[in-house]
Amino acid sequence: MTLELGGNIQLTGFRDLDPAALVIVKKIVGNFVKEMNQHNNNFRGLNLTLKNVHEREKSEKYEIHAHLKTDKVYTAYVVERNLMVGLDSVLKKVEKEMRPRD
Repeated sequence: MTLELGGNIQLTGFRDLDPAALVIVKKIVGNFVKEMNQHNNNFRGLNLTLKNVHEREKSEKYEIHAHLKTDKVYTAYVVERNLMVGLDSVLKKVEKEMRPRD
């Protein structure tokens, strides 16, 4: 049920995606982690969990939870009809949580 990418990235619930979508998910997540490593030396891991909320044809909703581990744990979640938009949104939210507030 859980895919591990590089030891510090875990994707739960993503195995049921079609292979083409999974490749895109891995690239988006990989680019995000690469950027995190460049800007934050304390990066320890990222866990993403995907849940299907509505499984009607042409009307699916995806719930995506992100847990970013540095010296602290930051969390975010979104519910979105488009998987890729939701993934991008949850990663931006968790990154915003991590950034110091002005």
